[in-house]
Amino acid sequence: MGTKSMNLAWIVVSDFKKAIEFYTKVVGLKLMEINEQYGWAELEGPHGGARIGIAQQCDQMNDGVKPGQNAVVTFTVDNIEDSVADFSKKGVKLIGKIQEVPGHVKMQTVCDVDGNTFQLCEVIAQKHHQCCHC
Repeated sequence: MGTKSMNLAWIVVSDFKKAIEFYTKVVGLKLMEINEQYGWAELEGPHGGARIGIAQQCDQMNDGVKPGQNAVVTFTVDNIEDSVADFSKKGVKLIGKIQEVPGHVKMQTVCDVDGNTFQLCEVIAQKHHQCCHC
């Protein structure tokens, strides 16, 4: 598996609009992207840098991440299927199956040796899009 970059960490929230308001008005981040259909937003600092993703909690995802639990770091890969096969051969615990937001991204949640979760993401959209959830 060849990791291309790590530009995003995301959190799960119980109230999507309230979280966006907090991170823009209180923290001072800029809203860079929003997809209300999938309950997803990306924000970054006023001078750029890595983004934070905000994901609305939903019952359809089987990754086990709940509001207030943790931030999930994402690693962008060229081919999610190859990367997942490589991780599986190495005995890495995979959570659920590959999820896809059609036309945007494919994702696989993975556990490290201590049970911390992170995500492999393959960007399939042409526009700048790090990773998406739900």
